Amino acid sequence: VQLVESGGGLAQAGGSLRLSCTGSGFSFDDVSAVAWFRQAPGKAREGIACINYSEGGRRYYADTVKGRFTISVDDAKNSANLEMSTLKPDDTAVYFCAVTAGINIGVGRQGMLQPERYPRWGQGTQVTVSI
Repeated sequence: VQLVESGGGLAQAGGSLRLSCTGSGFSFDDVSAVAWFRQAPGKAREGIACINYSEGGRRYYADTVKGRFTISVDDAKNSANLEMSTLKPDDTAVYFCAVTAGINIGVGRQGMLQPERYPRWGQGTQVTVSI
């Protein structure tokens, strides 16, 4: 099982970026949830978006990105994507994707965005947003 993120880079405030997370050794059809996290220097890892297939594909977003970021899965490419718009300097971080095959019923947004729920992680991709 391997997850590889791509699409990071430098963007200006107000701009957009699209991150992808390509899976190998497994199919996104077989996971129960996929999520994106980010970690800024000196800060804890933050869950920002997830799709919970245990709840019919329900999407959860952190308040910090809601309305600006969109998570999706492309089954044909076996990839999970994060469309980011209206970027802010505070969005600067290393972004990670993660998956789990566990059961996630009645967990709620806070639970679904906890890093501990996800046993499989990519290596991360850097996103830097300049003023």
